[in-house]
Formats: sequence, structure tokens, C-alpha cells
Amino acid sequence: MVLSVLACHVKHCGFKPPFFYIMINLFYLEAGKLASFLVFCVLLILIILLVSYIFSVAVPDTEKSSTYECGFDPFEDARNVFDVRFYLVAILFIIFDLEAVYFFPWCVSVSYLSDGAIWAMVDFLVELLAGYVYAWEVGAFDWD
Repeated sequence: MVLSVLACHVKHCGFKPPFFYIMINLFYLEAGKLASFLVFCVLLILIILLVSYIFSVAVPDTEKSSTYECGFDPFEDARNVFDVRFYLVAILFIIFDLEAVYFFPWCVSVSYLSDGAIWAMVDFLVELLAGYVYAWEVGAFDWD
């Protein structure tokens, strides 16, 4: 109701309340900071790309341009069998890496969280520890 009355005053009478100006000024202040940051980032990217293009050495030799850059010629079929442990270690790495992705932002905002959020993270860590102990007991970390 109040907003419709104010909108009517703005539309017909040209009346704009003081908080209207304050909100517009705050918007432009914040938008100006964001726009200047984006312009700075784009300019920095362009400068870095330009400098690296100018000062880079672009003299490819035959070894670097070859298909196998690792230093030795292939001697087996490309479709050889890998051990399952490589995949298991990769999956375990992803799991514990995701734990770090969840844990660090939680640590930053832990003082603002409720008790439920703290116990949810404790539950997550207990489940993660149980998974780690299970992987240890199964022998996922053994390379024998």
C-alpha cells in the first residue's frame, strides 16, 4: 500500500522521498566499484596476454613438435590394461579433495553458523573418517 502511494507520487507529482536517493546512490557506488574491478581485471588479462605473446620464444624444434613429447617412443599398444588401484587412488583423491572444498569455507564462517550446521559438519567428518578407515582396512592404500 505504501509503495503504491509512493509510486503514484513519483509518477504524477515528481515527488521522490529521500531514501529513494540514498538507495540509488548506494547502488551506483557499489556498481561503480564492481565495474571498475571488472575493467581492471580485463585490462590485466589483456596486458598479461600481450606481454607473454611479445616476449615468448616461438621456435619449435622437431622433438617438441613430434607426437610423443615425453622423451621416448611408444613401445606398446595404447590400449593396455591399467591396474584398478590407479583408479581407486584417483577416486579416493577426489573424495578427500572434495572434503577440503567443503571444509575450508565452513571454517571461515563457523562463527556465524548455528549448532545444527556445526553438528552437520561433525557428521560429515565422522562419515569421511569411517570411509577412510574402511578403505584402509580393505587395503586400498596397499601397493603389494
